[in-house]
This record gives sequence, structure tokens and C-alpha cells, in this order.
Amino acid sequence: MTSPTDVLHAVPESRWNSEDAWIGTRRPVHEAHALPADCYVDEAFFTEEQERVFATSWVTVGLHDELDAPGSAIVRTVGGRSVIVTRNADGELRAFLNSCRHRGTQLLDDDCTLGATIRCPYHRWGYDRDGTLVATPQFADAGVDGFDPADYGLAPVRVDTWQCLLVVCQSDGTPPVDEWFGDLAARLAGYRLDGWRTHLTQTLDIEANWKLISENFQEYYHLRWVHPELSKISRVQDHYRYQGAGMYCGQTTTPVSSDERGDWSAMPPAEGLDHSNLASGRFIALFPNVLLSVLPNHVFVMRLEPLAPSLTRETCTWLLPPSNPHVSDDDFATTRDFWLDVNGEDIDIVQRGQKGLTSGGYTPGRLSPRFEEPLHRFHNMLADRFTGVSRIPSGDESDDQPLYGAGVNPLPWRGIDD
Repeated sequence: MTSPTDVLHAVPESRWNSEDAWIGTRRPVHEAHALPADCYVDEAFFTEEQERVFATSWVTVGLHDELDAPGSAIVRTVGGRSVIVTRNADGELRAFLNSCRHRGTQLLDDDCTLGATIRCPYHRWGYDRDGTLVATPQFADAGVDGFDPADYGLAPVRVDTWQCLLVVCQSDGTPPVDEWFGDLAARLAGYRLDGWRTHLTQTLDIEANWKLISENFQEYYHLRWVHPELSKISRVQDHYRYQGAGMYCGQTTTPVSSDERGDWSAMPPAEGLDHSNLASGRFIALFPNVLLSVLPNHVFVMRLEPLAPSLTRETCTWLLPPSNPHVSDDDFATTRDFWLDVNGEDIDIVQRGQKGLTSGGYTPGRLSPRFEEPLHRFHNMLADRFTGVSRIPSGDESDDQPLYGAGVNPLPWRGIDD
């Protein structure tokens, strides 16, 4: 049986549904090209992308501790649709389309604290936090034949937690979230991220396509020129692959910091980390919309919400481990300010990229296998969603072999202590 949300996913065929549109992407990385400009600037591509990518993927909508308070609810736009995420009376996660089943009125405007009932502002139909229709004022006495409230609950949306993230998916045909992200949960298991808590969140709008922001995060080709200070901590020669099977693009810096700067070591590390995790920074782009930086003493999450082809809302959150819930303002400020400086440099360069792509005349260039292989992987995941290919991409066979000139990580992720 087709779910209420899957019914909404029928979109017209376009040229992007043909493999011919992705010839430069489907080539091996040593021969591959970057994406065409239309993928970043075209309104029709953006609209189709909302359906084929965001409405069928596991999309991060927040952090796991955002719903800790009883009755708390968040409202997010996912794949062009407003979605409510909350917990029921038993504390179980629930998500629904933000639309009354009577005549479609939007139920909630923004994040809020709910009572026992979600009330429609139009005709006061009410739903409990399981989405069940529990109130229809004056409706039963209005001569409606064959009406069963059980048939008119809120349209459910799949919801789950993954590590420290809240994720939703509007398609029943998408694999479970643990299968979606493949071996990444095992790679990150030593951090026990489900226990880390939000310390600070900031939101800003960036005048660039969401993919430019993700791509910029994924490659370190630009480090020396865009981030002269970051390159002292996350040095080009210390970057290695961190790529298994799953819908993600990963890299790692080992060691996480040189002797020149200590911006990322101002706070103590989390307890219980093995030697590899203590010495490394993990930088992972989760498909489609989260950029995850996992350091020994903090996690920096950037959640991307596409608003238009050339506009993205970026929500930045710093999380701290349970062993260090209270750090000094000065120590945290050192780390926070460093990230803000780096992010500011990235914002400037991706906005320049958007301007260049919008100006016209761009012909896709070649990718660097050494520095931009994650982009090739990311572009192929995007192509799969448009062409209807259902697969979880494979990863490297092991972390103890050089690939694309990156060399062998001296501290592979399983750690020398294993």
C-alpha cells in the first residue's frame, strides 16, 4: 500500500533522469568532470532536487537533544514540505506532515512546546502527539456519513535518531537509516556521540547553493589558499581517507593539530577515546545535508537547508562530550571563534563560486583525484537519486592502503589499541 507521503513524490520526467545528463560524473574519478552550472543555479533543477533527493533521503532536521523537554516540537521544511517532529506521551519519536487532514491548513508555524493536543487554527480539529485525530468540534453532528476519525490521522513521516542527529525520511522505499549510513556508525562508535550535548547553536543564510557548501567541506585542495590558519592545524599532508560503504564522504586529519596552534586543544578530550580517536579529526559529509566535524573534545555540526538555488540556511551547532559538560567560557570561545573564522572564509569563497556559476559560460572542469575524490562520490550519489538508481555506494577495502596519492594513515580508524 502506498503511504500518504509517497503519493506526493510523483514528479515529471526531465533530462536529468537520463544517464546522458551525467556522463561527466559517471566516468572514473581520473576522468571525471565537475557538475554543470545548471545543477547550482537552475530553478527547475532545484525543484526536482527537492523531490528526488530531499524527499527520498534521510535528511537531518536537528540534534537529538532538541526534543528533550516534554512536549517540545520542531518544524522543518524537508523536500519542499513542512514536517513536525515531536515525541508522544511515552517519549517515542513521531513525525508528521504539517497539514491538517480536514482541509490542509498548516498546523504549526515554528518550534514550540505542545500540550496534549495539536490544534488546527482553522476549525480546531485536534490530534494527539501520535498523530491520531482526537477532536472534530461540531463535525459529528453535521450529517457526515461514514466518517471514521481513525482514517484521518496526520500523515506520518519516518523519523529516527542516528548518533547525535535527528533524521526524517518521507519515502517508505528508502532503506533504514543504519543501512543508509553504512559502516559509519561503527567507525564513530568509540565517540558514543548519542551522549554528547548541544552547547551552542547559530544560524545564518548563505548566498550559495547547498551543494557548493557541501563540496567545499569535502575537499582540502583549497586549504592553503583559503584557510592559511586552518592549514596549520589540519595540514594538507596529514589528510587521509576515511571512507567505508554508506551515503557519506569522509576524510580524516591525523594528527589533528600541529605544534603551531592549539585552537582545537583548548578543551580537554572526551573520556574513553582510543589512540586513533584521540589524535584525529573526522570530517564527514552525510548525504545529503549535514557536515560533521568530530574532534576529540567537541563536535561541530553544520546542517544545510536549501531555500533556493542560490540561498542556503546553515545551522551550526557545537556539541560537548558528557565528560566535559561545563567548560570555561574562554576555552570554548577559543574553539568557537576559530570555527567562525574558518566558516567565514568558506562562506566568502562559496558565494564567489555561486556568482561565477550564475554569470554564464561555465564549462565543467576536471576533478583532482587526490583532493576531490569525495566530490566524485557525492556527485554520483546525486546522480543516482535523479536517475532512479537505488544503491549504497561501496567504500575502500581497508584503511591501510594508499589511494589517490593520499598515503596510508599512521593511525587507521580501528586504532592500534584494538
